[in-house]
Amino acid sequence: MTQIGRSSKRHHIAVPGKDGARITLAWASVTDKGYRRAVNEDSLIARSPIFAVADGMGGHSAGDVASAAVVNRLAEHTGPSFIDEGSIDTALRDAVVDMEKGAGQSDLGTGTTVTGFALTMVGGEPSWLVFNIGDSRVYELEEGELRQLTVDHSIVQELLDAGAITPSEAEVHPHSNVITRAVGFNEDPVPDFSLVPLTVGTRLLACSDGLTKELTEHGIRHFLTVGSSPLDAAGQLMDAALGNGGRDNVTVVVVDVMETPDSPLPAGRRTGRRR
Repeated sequence: MTQIGRSSKRHHIAVPGKDGARITLAWASVTDKGYRRAVNEDSLIARSPIFAVADGMGGHSAGDVASAAVVNRLAEHTGPSFIDEGSIDTALRDAVVDMEKGAGQSDLGTGTTVTGFALTMVGGEPSWLVFNIGDSRVYELEEGELRQLTVDHSIVQELLDAGAITPSEAEVHPHSNVITRAVGFNEDPVPDFSLVPLTVGTRLLACSDGLTKELTEHGIRHFLTVGSSPLDAAGQLMDAALGNGGRDNVTVVVVDVMETPDSPLPAGRRTGRRR
């Protein structure tokens, strides 16, 4: 398990081309090996402008190598305040090369999921760039409504899309762990990308499937809603996942959007050191 970045109660990002305008974020991350796994093969990065989780596979040491390779390469792109799709693509391709050189691979190679979101600029305006390979997920909570921003690359998702199974059947399907796309296994990574508006008051979640195996979307929405801060929400999500069995590694990254150029903080609250 590799964890990059610390929790932050308030982090300010200046927006280029907009005099005095800034974005303010708060975030927290937690990870646990759960109760049935010998090691934690998840890794995460929570360092502006990138927030992501990776869930390794291919055997204990191999999975750890794969997920670590991804977050370490993503961390190389955290210098700028904003990044683009090309930066994510480059990081993932470099990570595949690192995996080929890493220890502990099986005959079939090693790989990992990766999902997350990063600050980007589109037409001079800041936005979230959401990216995903595999079945880890990104959710957004806005005004009490929870939306899944990523689509799983999995056998179960394909069956759902085809109408062959129902959502309730998907939750207990025997092939729930079989994914159709990954970073690694000596193949070129192909992430899905989407743009999501940067909106004050929203709370974003990136998580490995160790969370979604244990909590329904109703449960995820509940703990994201009642959490008083990103750290509180992340802790409650983790406690609930472990309390429901903790059958897999669990990793959670929670980010709050506190201020945008369109919705600045009141003058009396525009304080605090840059983190």
